[in-house]
Order: sequence, then structure tokens, then C-alpha cells
Amino acid sequence: MKVDVIIPTYHPDERFQKCIKMLLQQTVPPETIRIVNTEERFWKKEIENLSPDIVVTHISKQEFDHGASRNLGAVDSTADVLLFMTQDAVPADIYLIEHLLKYLEKENTAAVYARQLPNENCNDLEMFTRQFNYGEKSRVKSQKDISELGIKTYFCSNVCAAYKRDIFVKRNGFISRTIFNEDMIYCGGLIKAGFYVAYAADAKVYHSHNYTPLEQLKRNFDLGVSQADHPEIFEGISSESEGMRLVKETTNHFMKQGNFGAILDMVIQSAFKLIGYQLGKHYKKLSKEMILCFTSNKAYWNKED
Repeated sequence: MKVDVIIPTYHPDERFQKCIKMLLQQTVPPETIRIVNTEERFWKKEIENLSPDIVVTHISKQEFDHGASRNLGAVDSTADVLLFMTQDAVPADIYLIEHLLKYLEKENTAAVYARQLPNENCNDLEMFTRQFNYGEKSRVKSQKDISELGIKTYFCSNVCAAYKRDIFVKRNGFISRTIFNEDMIYCGGLIKAGFYVAYAADAKVYHSHNYTPLEQLKRNFDLGVSQADHPEIFEGISSESEGMRLVKETTNHFMKQGNFGAILDMVIQSAFKLIGYQLGKHYKKLSKEMILCFTSNKAYWNKED
């Protein structure tokens, strides 16, 4: 299977260059690396010198959208598989693409996402959260798993996720306007249509963030907005139960270690996440000024002016 990699970028840095270099070393190299860069003035031209197979499209900050910008990167592809990544995700080894592709060999599997490993500077709480969300065991998810996994059945992450292009095109790609969560919205639709979504624990990238409580609130506000705007995917499936399971397992883990500082961090982070999520779910009751205080994506709301 031929693979194109699509990466939206903004202020690309040395980590992005490392990502590109690792992609070029893969046992199954990409046909083309298609970059959708926001704001040409921040682009580093030397990145294009890394390979003749790098194609760059520049857009303005006003044009960027999590769904539409990724669709733009995919529109000219003729590859069998579209591999979407973020600029701060670095393949852990040369087998990333090879491992992802083997899950797409199954006829009904339309998408597969990689395991995210913590970066060296990752704090204790974020490290455990990575392990919780991206465990060592692979799994293929379908409709029959909803009763067990709930909303996690739809989970997928465009930090590193591959999709069969023919199905992607037939389903019109990602939703063209969304504040966040384009990957789960798409994969929720896949699951509901009878397709499978795989988690490939052997396909690994380094990716983590040490978010502050306020950053967590803003991210979860946007998450809540995306779920409120797409009841056709998320209605009737609770996110809170998965959050409570994370809180319980995190508490047990750090209690055994005697790491009470991490438990305190978790309590604070969880409170901010819940507040942000609930505000986002009910954003239609908020003023524009309040929304702009809580969101991490002000440009999304300003497009409506």
C-alpha cells in the first residue's frame, strides 16, 4: 500500500524537522509528505530540502480549520493510505508506518492510530495519563464494543492516525468546520457505519504535553463544544465515566508510590478539565466574550463575525 503523510504546521521547529527525518527513514517510506502550513512567514524553507517528496501548501491563520485544513492536504493524494500527524509527533523507530499498515490489511478496518509515548520532559501525571490512554495492548474496535468502552470506542488521535483513502473520500473526509476533535467525529461515523477502528500499540510516536490547569480547561471546553455540536455522534454516550476511571486509576497508582504531589496535581487538573468540559457542552448559554475567555481556539469563533 502506498502512503501519503499529511501534517498541518504552524511555527515548525526542530522537533518537526526530526519528525520529517524519521519519516524519511521508515521501512515503508511515504510517497509524499504533504504539509499544510499556517502563515508562510513562519515557514522554514530548508525543510523542503530534506526531500524532493515534500509538498507545501500555505494558508492564512484565518483559513485554518482542524478538519478543512487536513482535507486540503489530502485532496491531491492518490495514495492508498492517508497518514495524518501533528508537527510535534516524532516516530519512535523506523517501523511506524509498517506497523500501522498491517492493521489496514483487514477489509473492514478503515482507520488505525498509533501509541503515544511520553517525551523525556514529561511530568509524572502526564506520563501516567499517556499510559492510561495508550496502553501496551493493541485492539480493534467496532459497534459491539460500545457497551464496554463507551465513548472510547470512537477514540482516535490525529497526532498519528492512518486512514484508507478510498473510504475517506467516499465519506467526504473530516468535517470541514470544527473547533476540535475532527478525528473522533470521523471515527465515530465509521463505527456507526459498521467499520472498524484499530489501536496499534506497536506503532509508536513520542508525543506529550505538560499542560497547565488553565490550558486543560480550555482544551476541554473545546472538546465539550465539539460534542455539543455533533449529537449525531456523541449523544447518549457519556464522557464523564471514562474521566472518573482515569481519576480512580491515577489515584491508586500514585497512592502506591506515595506520590501525593502527583495526586494533588491530578485533583486540580481534573477539576479544571470538568469545568471546561461542562462549560463547553453548554456554550450556547454563554456570551461571546465568555466563550473567547474559555476557548483555546479564538480564531474559530472570530470566523463567525
